Amino acid sequence: MKQTLITPERVMALAFCDGECMDAATVSVVDIAVAEEPYVVAAVGTEMYEAMRAGKYTDFCEEYVAPVVAVRTRLLMLPTMVTRSGCFGVSVPASSTMKSPSKEQLVLLERSLREKARTLQRRMCRYLNDNTGQFAEYDPAKNLFNRCSNDGNIVQTR
Repeated sequence: MKQTLITPERVMALAFCDGECMDAATVSVVDIAVAEEPYVVAAVGTEMYEAMRAGKYTDFCEEYVAPVVAVRTRLLMLPTMVTRSGCFGVSVPASSTMKSPSKEQLVLLERSLREKARTLQRRMCRYLNDNTGQFAEYDPAKNLFNRCSNDGNIVQTR
């Protein structure tokens, strides 16, 4: 059984642009697992999540789940992408040709990633709810996102 639903290489392909100089080795399985738990398991439930990890529902995973996980993983990685840890502690990378992004640039990037992630999350949940009969393990009553939403850091219950 797979540890996570997607690989670091898939995160790179879905959540980063071709021009971004990042290596898939910078994405850890832990980053992916941390993104899956609150955003995929909370929506599909533990039974369906385990079925997907076992290789079931591959088309659904590729089309709907993988983009959610990839963007959420990138969002979680953002703080470590702008800093580096080494033997001398944490530093902010910069060179004579490149400088670190400003706080405003980081806020804009984070906002953009959050909006993408929310949109992809809604898309995944809408497909699940519209096609419940395709997924034996899925129970819409257990889908957290059918009961509440988190827009703009405000949790709204239905």
